Amino acid sequence: MIPTVTTIDIPTVLELFHRAHPAVRIKLRGGGSDEFITAISEGRMDVAVLGLPDSAPPKGVNARVLARERLIVVVAAEHSLARRRRLRLEDLTDEVFVDFPEGTPGLVPSDLAFQAAGVHREVAFEAMSADLIVDLVRQGLVIALLSPAVLPAGSNDLRTIPVTAGPTRIEYLAWSSFNSTPAARAFLESLPMPQAGDDT
Repeated sequence: MIPTVTTIDIPTVLELFHRAHPAVRIKLRGGGSDEFITAISEGRMDVAVLGLPDSAPPKGVNARVLARERLIVVVAAEHSLARRRRLRLEDLTDEVFVDFPEGTPGLVPSDLAFQAAGVHREVAFEAMSADLIVDLVRQGLVIALLSPAVLPAGSNDLRTIPVTAGPTRIEYLAWSSFNSTPAARAFLESLPMPQAGDDT
């Protein structure tokens, strides 16, 4: 699973699957979408949740769209932008960002949006953990672009602001396009799938 899964309650679905299929050995690992796509294609992984920009759907695997999300700006409550109701990417030129590490798909949606707008941004902090990203924002060190669903509920020390023409992220469920295992098929059948999803 990627660090920012927003559509599936992973602990709950794993517990239900384990109860239904106690003989199946389950391994859970975190990481990035690209490595998961490769691992599924090579038969080293059964199922993964991916997060990718809308311009780069997964290739070489079966995939179902779980959600399309517009990322929002997250700032500390005392930040100079905290009272704004909406922002443009141009408004963020002088801000310092925290984001996912360079070369990972989690960074790509924001990078593409800023490039398309012709706006430079400085990513001074990198982290793979959404919790760490939020904590760095909370301390007033940086701002972030995140899915609203990864933010803790009722945080009085954070403010969220929509962004005009901001980045979009798509969350996918991916599995092997060739001869998936019986355990993987059973797991996929056990998952509640969003009605709006489409197979790719």
